[in-house]
Amino acid sequence: MVLDSTYKSFQDDLARAGLLIPTGVPGVYGRGAIFEHIAECFDAYVTRTGAHLNPEVMRFPPIFNRDHYEEIDHIRNFPDLMGSVHTFIGDNAKHQQMLEIFERNEDWTRSLSKSAVMLCPAVCYPLYPTASGTILPTQGRCIDLMGFVFRHEPSDDPCRMQSFRQHEYVRLGTAEQALEHRDYWLKRGKEMLESVGLAVTAVVANDPFFGRGGRVMRATQREQDLKFELIVAVSSAEKPTAVVSSNCHLDHFGDTFNIKTSDGKPAHSACVGFGLERVTLALLKTHGFDPQLWSREVRDVLCMH
Repeated sequence: MVLDSTYKSFQDDLARAGLLIPTGVPGVYGRGAIFEHIAECFDAYVTRTGAHLNPEVMRFPPIFNRDHYEEIDHIRNFPDLMGSVHTFIGDNAKHQQMLEIFERNEDWTRSLSKSAVMLCPAVCYPLYPTASGTILPTQGRCIDLMGFVFRHEPSDDPCRMQSFRQHEYVRLGTAEQALEHRDYWLKRGKEMLESVGLAVTAVVANDPFFGRGGRVMRATQREQDLKFELIVAVSSAEKPTAVVSSNCHLDHFGDTFNIKTSDGKPAHSACVGFGLERVTLALLKTHGFDPQLWSREVRDVLCMH
C-alpha cells in the first residue's frame, strides 16, 4: 500500500539520521540525542504552560497494579492494546523444564506466571486508585502527570509506537470543572502547537473501543463531544496524526473508585494528554531534522539555546 511505503520511508529517514533507533520490533524504538532533546524541550514547555494551575505533580512507573487494572474497563474496551507482565516464579526443577523447552525452540513463556502488575496503558490510570474513598476539596484537584505507557499497536508508522510518553493534566471535580478543564486545554493546546509552527486541526474523536459494544460506545462518545484530538500531518498528509487528546470521562473513574465531590456526588474527571514522541516527530517533519536550522521563533518558544 502507498500509505505503508510512506510510513516506512519516514521511518528509514529517521533511522538514518539517528533520531530513532529501530529495535527489530515494529513500533519499538530507541531515541537518539537530538530526538530526546526536542522531546525534553517540549515537555518543559508543557510544564511551564500548566504551572499557573499550581498542579500536584505525580510520576508513576510504567507498570500498573493488576488489581486496579481489573477495576477499570480497559480489559472490556481495549483488550487488543493491553500488556500483561508475566515472570518466572518456579523452583530449580521448573527452571530446568523451562530451559529444556527453550533449547527445543518451543514456547518457553508457558512456564511463566502472571505478576502483580500490568503495563500501564494511560499515564492517568494509576492516579485514580490513589484518590479512592476521598472527598475532593471544593475547587477539585489538578494533577500534572508524565510517563511511559504501553499499547500493543505494532506498526511501521513512526507515530504509532508501542511504548511512548504522555504528559497529562488531569482534573478531578464537578462536571462543570472537568468540562472547563477539557475546553481550556483544547484551546491552549492548539495555541501551543501553533506557536511552534505546526498546522493543527481540532476534531471530535473517539477511542478505539473493542467488541460488539464498541460501536455504540464510539458513537456515544462522539455524540456527547467527550473526546477531541488535535491532529497534524506527520507521517502522512492523507492521514493526520493525533498529537494531543482532550477527554471528558464523566463520572466513570469517580464512580469506580468512590471519589466524591464536596457535595457527596461521584467526581467527574477530564484529562489532556500531549504525546511527546508524536509532537517531536511533527516538529521534525515540519521543520527538518536539524533543530539548529529551525526558525528563531520556534527555538525561542521551546527554549532551545
